[in-house]
Amino acid sequence: MAGNQKFPPDLLFIVGLVILTNIFILVSPFNESFIRTILGLFLLIFLPGYAFISALFPEEAGLEGMERIALSVGLSVAIVPLIGLVINFTPWGIREIPLLISLSAFTLLMSGVAYSRRRKLPENRIFGVSLRSSALTLLTKIVEKSESKTEKILRTFLAISFLVLIVTLAYVTLTPHEREPFTELYILGQKGMAENYTTEYVQGESGTYIIGIVNNEYKTMNYTMEVRLENESLPFQKNLKNIRLAHNTTMKEPLKITPFIEGKNQKLEFLLFNETEKKVPYKNLCLWINVSKSV
Repeated sequence: MAGNQKFPPDLLFIVGLVILTNIFILVSPFNESFIRTILGLFLLIFLPGYAFISALFPEEAGLEGMERIALSVGLSVAIVPLIGLVINFTPWGIREIPLLISLSAFTLLMSGVAYSRRRKLPENRIFGVSLRSSALTLLTKIVEKSESKTEKILRTFLAISFLVLIVTLAYVTLTPHEREPFTELYILGQKGMAENYTTEYVQGESGTYIIGIVNNEYKTMNYTMEVRLENESLPFQKNLKNIRLAHNTTMKEPLKITPFIEGKNQKLEFLLFNETEKKVPYKNLCLWINVSKSV
């Protein structure tokens, strides 16, 4: 048994890439580098699938190196949407950070399972990676006369496909793409969920909502906020009236209001103005509330 086996180089490489990806996405100033895009693409189209394949096939005889690479890409393409579907039903939704954490956790978990399964195998049966020997083996099998013509074609096609994938990644990474700037405005209930909003009031009583603003304008923005009930402005705390927010940052703060107009099905509006337009709302959301007389 290989109970004292060192952490396999291929799994160590996968874990290292996951950690680097998190650093280059989350930590400034690394998140401004083009390396962030390269590592992010690998996390999306290769790392989860490779870790999963490693957990399923810990033995040398299970799959060969190029077959693992091809299956890793295919499985990653299948795994990422499934993880996205799951987190879509969570309070966080499909956003960059929740998706990054979910994919990283899945990849690290599968790498741990793969390591655990390899440790239980005899050393001569454990799958291992050597770039030099893998390349020599691939070239040998391509030119080997004992291999059938069909097998040669398949192996050549696989090698070309992998090369095309690398070239495509390089092109996508190095070619500048214009991205549409936008700001996101959302409202949550008191428990931080997009539900259970306060809609029933008695005059004089207050209600609290959680306001979220996400700046994806690729520059620091100055926002002005206003809350209106039936087109009449409502007072609220000063710190939310004028907001300065850096790019790629989120502000989430409680907002307390006290409706004073009695009536049913009244329109409560949350209006966000940007720094260039002070009359027309840049973003707006609304709720319908009832306000009854105080006893």
